[in-house]
Amino acid sequence: MNLNLAFVHDWLVTLAGAERVLAALYELYEAPIYTLVVDKDNLKGSLFENANIHTSFIQSLPFGKRKYRLYLPLFPLAIEQFDLFDYDIIISSSHAVAKGVLTGPEQLHICYCHTPIRYAWDLYFSYMREGGLESGLRGTIAKFILHYIRLWDASTANRVDYFIANSNYVRRRIWRVYRRKAEVIYPPVDVDKFSMVSEKEDFYLTASRLVPYKKIDIIVKAFALPSLRDRKLIVIGDGPDMKKIKKMATPNVEILGYQSFEKLKYYLEKARAFIFAAEEDFGILPVEAQACGTPVIAYGKGGVLETVIEGKTGLYFYRQTPEDIAKAVAKFESIQDSFDPLEIRKHAEMFSKERFKKEFSDFISRIVEF
Repeated sequence: MNLNLAFVHDWLVTLAGAERVLAALYELYEAPIYTLVVDKDNLKGSLFENANIHTSFIQSLPFGKRKYRLYLPLFPLAIEQFDLFDYDIIISSSHAVAKGVLTGPEQLHICYCHTPIRYAWDLYFSYMREGGLESGLRGTIAKFILHYIRLWDASTANRVDYFIANSNYVRRRIWRVYRRKAEVIYPPVDVDKFSMVSEKEDFYLTASRLVPYKKIDIIVKAFALPSLRDRKLIVIGDGPDMKKIKKMATPNVEILGYQSFEKLKYYLEKARAFIFAAEEDFGILPVEAQACGTPVIAYGKGGVLETVIEGKTGLYFYRQTPEDIAKAVAKFESIQDSFDPLEIRKHAEMFSKERFKKEFSDFISRIVEF
């Protein structure tokens, strides 16, 4: 399909979930990418290494490539400086400001929305609390900035012709924040990179960037409780909370830090179960665990409700507390033999990259006149 289009992505500095979506879209329609900042050192070996990438003026500001979040107040201005008027179709991959690009009346703008800006909307109060910004001069400045971001974000919703959400959970949030309807196309998961393993080892696994909202700390605290002191937990990931999590870890908790894909794959395949305590928009890691035939013990809120089947591919706990996780682990162990790794794997295949590409291509075919 020969389309004159361009991609807009918030920032391209790592290869996380949003970038996997962009990569799958790039495989479908190889096109120029416009983004606030790019860190090419982190893109080596990826599809983006030799892509035609255009950056904003933030790239040239002091520490812009590494400390770009410091320039949050400039994000709206920066994204509006991209001249995209030579393209017929704009596809924005947005969890922050990408959807706010300027387009003309003859152009078609499709936004794949990972979420409305979470720290400006539904995570606003926890963001302020965790950042120590509830009072004082810094807090006042942060409140004004995020108020401005909310006003701008809401006003730019009408710049989008079609919204696509990455889950029904995000679809509902798009309606609440923007009062816009969205179609759901689940993100691509490279299930073919994982192997179904029936023989599991005697450890539990969690993996994530170590930031507050991922709630890795409560998982570690759960395994410090007397009922789980004889169970082994492996933690994979790095981030700002690393020191705090290391301090609370008991001898039965092994913190491995950042690991290569091959190492992560090994632990996902061998884990007794994968534990997931965050409220995520979708959550790719729980699907990757299921692609390995590994059951998931998850916090029962957010996108994970659409990817884990209670009693068949995993089970839920409903409060983010160490005690509730411990109870969920005990329940899991009481019914562990009822989980069929092959059935868990088959369920994960519903979220494959090929499925994503077909659904997105079909969507484009429905709305674009040739």
